[in-house]
Amino acid sequence: MSKAAVIYWSATGNTQAMAEAVARGAGADLFSVSEFDASSIDSYDAFALGCPAMGAEELEEGEFQPFFDTAAPQLAGKKVVLFGSYGWGDGQWMRTWEENCAAYGITLAAESVIANNYPDDDAIAACEALGAAIA
Repeated sequence: MSKAAVIYWSATGNTQAMAEAVARGAGADLFSVSEFDASSIDSYDAFALGCPAMGAEELEEGEFQPFFDTAAPQLAGKKVVLFGSYGWGDGQWMRTWEENCAAYGITLAAESVIANNYPDDDAIAACEALGAAIA
């Protein structure tokens, strides 16, 4: 069994609710991005990263984007999945994030999960399944 971490950023609680569901599904340690130090990456085998769409469908740039830029080179070869919520647009931020992962050599372990605003029961179930994919 691998040791997993769920790391997320949330302003409204939508992505946090998704993160909690992923952590339940994985039996993982749960961290807001401000609580996780990238130097701890080697302590984990698997990661679920969660961030909502911000601005023009991009990752949150104050905390999450800098964390991802630092952590991404160290995530290649580990189990990684992505999730997040959005309130407008069509999910372009997630497609861009997936492309950025590929550019770093990160192979995603499962299809990313997105939710429009607060995750409904189907999105919560998908998040729990996402967690199981990295457990």
